Amino acid sequence: MKHSIYVLFCFISLISLHAQNKITYQKVEARQNALDPKWVAYDAKTIDKLPGFKTKKPELTSIYGGFKVWKKEATGFFRTEKVDNRWWIIDPEGYPFIYKGIAVFNAGRSVNQQKAFDKKYGSNENWVKQESKLLRDNGFNGVGAWSNVNLIRNAENPLVYTVIISPMAMYHSDHIKKYGGKYKEASWQNYRFDLVMVFDKEFDSYIQKAVKEVSQYKNDKYLMGYFTDNELPWYNDALDKHLTLLAKDEQGYLAAKEWFDQRKGFNASVSDITQEDRMAFTAFYFETYMKKVTEALKKEDPNHMYLGCRFNQDKEQELTNPEIFKVAGIYMDIISINHYRKWEPNQELMNNWGEWSGKPFLITEWYTKGEDSGLPNNTGAGWLVRTQKERGLFYQNFTLALLKNKNSVGWHWFKYMDNDPQDLSTDYSNRDSNKGIVNSNFEPYQPLLKEMKVINDNAYELTRYFDKKN
Repeated sequence: MKHSIYVLFCFISLISLHAQNKITYQKVEARQNALDPKWVAYDAKTIDKLPGFKTKKPELTSIYGGFKVWKKEATGFFRTEKVDNRWWIIDPEGYPFIYKGIAVFNAGRSVNQQKAFDKKYGSNENWVKQESKLLRDNGFNGVGAWSNVNLIRNAENPLVYTVIISPMAMYHSDHIKKYGGKYKEASWQNYRFDLVMVFDKEFDSYIQKAVKEVSQYKNDKYLMGYFTDNELPWYNDALDKHLTLLAKDEQGYLAAKEWFDQRKGFNASVSDITQEDRMAFTAFYFETYMKKVTEALKKEDPNHMYLGCRFNQDKEQELTNPEIFKVAGIYMDIISINHYRKWEPNQELMNNWGEWSGKPFLITEWYTKGEDSGLPNNTGAGWLVRTQKERGLFYQNFTLALLKNKNSVGWHWFKYMDNDPQDLSTDYSNRDSNKGIVNSNFEPYQPLLKEMKVINDNAYELTRYFDKKN
């Protein structure tokens, strides 16, 4: 009897201890946009809730923003290396670098934004100097796509930057003219039948036009690397669509038919297509694009990394296709992924990306919007939360998941400046939302930046913390 009571006591004690140690995270309510009536509460994991982790003063950094904690071979340009089973970007001096960037780092183009710019800065040089300091003061070490590259690289103390070229988008803008400026069937990416025209010989000349500009950057040590295009539709039904929707004299149809005949025989029909065929064709189709763009890029600039074509998290098809990632691993140095409509990245999926490709990944777009900004917040793929502080809590939750994963080498928040609802020249998704770290008057969102800074400043130590736990 005494033994039974003792066992029961121990059991109750363990339950009590577990309850005491259970972490209670702050809840953040979010919804898709201001038109969505449903708020959903999510846990926001934050740095202050990590058991045993103590924030420290930022590590000493190289001129590029790499951490002076250990050193590998310095090649004079950015590269990647796997060290103790974790992927790292290695900066030109040989130091580990976690890419903590802000996309679309430019001064805005609307009338309202330009008026505010003239009043606050007076010149481009003043803007890039002051706002580069804003980024660095809050722990960022670089910028992402669609930033003002010329201003950045000519600054006295340049931020690390990327260049995006868009050969398929250039070809697409001319291709659609053949159809009177509108395809009969196209989804939100506006490609005909959701097909990327990789087999068209005409596309090749657009690649050459797009890469001509990159030779000017080939000796620039502050350049991380190149993106090509953005969120192209790499859907799993591409084989079916090539064979059923394209005319029989179109180059895409002929390439798909030749591939299918060689795989299944000349007597095979569309009804014989299997899921294995679809996956295999998607790899062939995707590799056609990869071969063309990487060969042209490397010819013009052999020194810098290729950062991919910015896969799109929203549709997920390419992100759960091992064949796509196997091809990406052959051609990309870092795999770029735009990550939307997920409260946090999934560890199993991120592990798969690394296993399938053998390469690291970079999250190149993600953000959340705040109701307290006063903007309509009807558009855009990012979550909508109530306050700027909660935007910062979302940032912490999201980046902690990235830092935990050994295949992740950083992130680019989308973006530097809020949308201006009066600027109707932008595409619909970039029209009226609170995406920036500054508003249209160049006023920083300090509650957001405060939460960002504590993660950014402790990024390297956080990787050590997670690696020890694992």
